[in-house]
Order: sequence, then structure tokens, then C-alpha cells
Amino acid sequence: MKIFITGIGTDVGKTVASAIVTQALKADYWKPIQAGDLDHSDSHKVKTLVSNDQSVFHKNAYALHTPASPHLAAAIDGITIDLKQIQEPQTDNHLVIEGAGGVLVPLNDADCVVDLIQKDYKVIVVSRHYLGSINHTLLTLEALQNRNIKVAGIIFSGDENQATETIILHKTGIHCIGRIDNEPYFDANVIGYYADKFRENLLSL
Repeated sequence: MKIFITGIGTDVGKTVASAIVTQALKADYWKPIQAGDLDHSDSHKVKTLVSNDQSVFHKNAYALHTPASPHLAAAIDGITIDLKQIQEPQTDNHLVIEGAGGVLVPLNDADCVVDLIQKDYKVIVVSRHYLGSINHTLLTLEALQNRNIKVAGIIFSGDENQATETIILHKTGIHCIGRIDNEPYFDANVIGYYADKFRENLLSL
């Protein structure tokens, strides 16, 4: 199974969700494009949070130096992101693929993050609770559906907001995999706790 994890924006909890899914499935992990913070990248963070000994962490296709939209970070590095140069790693294991920002974040003048999603990927959307998140979540789901990309499930991030969660699930019919609460910190034990909670729902995707 190949799972592509995207979010309704930046800093909504994609990396924590990616760590949970990776741990739950003992999957491999791959972030095709990393922009900025290369010494403490999302790949590094997920690796520190995952405690099983089966996951393999694959190299970024593009590791850009500036914490900015990938199209700008690439331009500052003097390169252009080419989708043809982004080769999915070969593995017999499950593969978790983490996107960058939201689905319409530009990679170059023509392509966006959504263009990284292949037909055999199961897409999980991470939605964080904040004022405006309902709109951002519905727009993200609509953008994916308009491209004939089926969303396999949604993970909510943040303490329970029943009104928000209920209306999103009612309007979209999307399967809820679970919710990640506002924990005081995330370490391998906390990730393992959520991995155990989410595993059954993930295996049923």
C-alpha cells in the first residue's frame, strides 16, 4: 500500500501524522521534496519518532536550502523542480509519502504538489482545527476530487471539535481515520500510542 499524506496547509500536523502512519504499518517513509531545515528535516523528525526496526527512510528527490514554497526555494538554489526526476523508491514494504504544504503549493511554473500523487496512491488529508479550517478542508477535498483523486481518509489534528468534524464528515462522506490531540509533546511512545489506535482503520483503506 502506498499512502500519500497531504494537509490543508502548512504546519497542520502532516509530519506527526506521517510518523504515526509509518509506525502503524511499519512502512517505509519518503518525502520527495524538502524545503529548508535540511539538518532537522521532516525525514529526520519522522525517523526519531518511529520505533520499529523495519521502516526504511528514503532520500529526498529534492533537498532545497530555503524554507519557502518549493518553486521559490528551488529558484534560489538555481534549479527547477522536474517531476520526471522524482523517482519513487522501490520497496516491497508499505510506503508513506509526505507532501509539502497543501495540494496546490507550486513546485514550478506548471506543477503543484497534487501532481506528485499517482493513481495507485491512497490519499490521507490532515486537517488541523482552527478558525477557517472547515473552509480550507473542504477546498482541499474539492480540489482533489476535481482531479479525480479519491481521498481514502482524513486525520483531524487538535483537540476534539465535534461541530467542525461532524460537518466536514457529513458534507464529504470521507472516512475518519482518527484524531491527534494537542499533546504536550510527541515522542516515540506517543507516536506508538496513536499508531496502535489508528492501525485497524489504516489497514482497512
